[in-house]
Amino acid sequence: MSYTCICACGPSAAVLHYGHGGRPNSRLLLENDTVLLDMGAEYHCYASDITCSYPVSGSFSENQLAIYESVLSAQVSIISKLKPSVSWTDMHREAERMILKGLVKCGILTVGDDDVNDVVEEMLDADLGSIFMPHGMGHLIGIDTHDVGGYAAGTPERSTLPGLKNLRTARLMEEGMVLTVEPGCYFIDYLLDQALNDDKQKIYFNTDRLKEFRGFGGVRLEDDVRIISDGCENLTVCPRAVDEILDVMKGEQWPREYSLCYLFCLERK
Repeated sequence: MSYTCICACGPSAAVLHYGHGGRPNSRLLLENDTVLLDMGAEYHCYASDITCSYPVSGSFSENQLAIYESVLSAQVSIISKLKPSVSWTDMHREAERMILKGLVKCGILTVGDDDVNDVVEEMLDADLGSIFMPHGMGHLIGIDTHDVGGYAAGTPERSTLPGLKNLRTARLMEEGMVLTVEPGCYFIDYLLDQALNDDKQKIYFNTDRLKEFRGFGGVRLEDDVRIISDGCENLTVCPRAVDEILDVMKGEQWPREYSLCYLFCLERK
């Protein structure tokens, strides 16, 4: 193993580094839970770091599907945009942007009669993205799971802004870099209560709808990618599209020739 596994379900999935002495991987799987498994193998001293999220029951509830698709849309958007010279900080903001749009779509956040894109930018300015994704969008990976070089001399310094300050690098992408792409959406009571007491953030919440997600836990999707000359190569072979997950849970064959995890490589070929 590259690191201590995180095997969480239900509300435990909102504990970002669940799976240690104080928070052991000991919660019983329940039928209505979402599972979050963050596990990576080490091969010839090189680490991998992969996270899968899926419903215990084998089918997504309406609320589970809404959050899963929000996170998946963020991951797909990031992987489609990664290439040399792209800012990792910009990619983190894009992940927040896509997740906030998903939360608007499912009614947790509201934009009134205004344009959703404009209001989501206002939400980003109000640091609302960090309430639902209080970690960096990914990190360099190699000999160590969280590899060195994130804030090397001559590279952009760490931000002090909420969300961005948790980034493990702010560098521009270079060909040959290997990184994780791991957007997530979590319902952490402490952070939600904090937002509901913040004048800049509380105005965007549909509090009645939010109540349905208290105790939900969270969803994270994490792939390992390599930056190439014209984009990035996805090194992870996991079911990601909703139909892929449901089919695999029914026992159907994996991997598929034309799966979501191969999409961008296939398009280039």
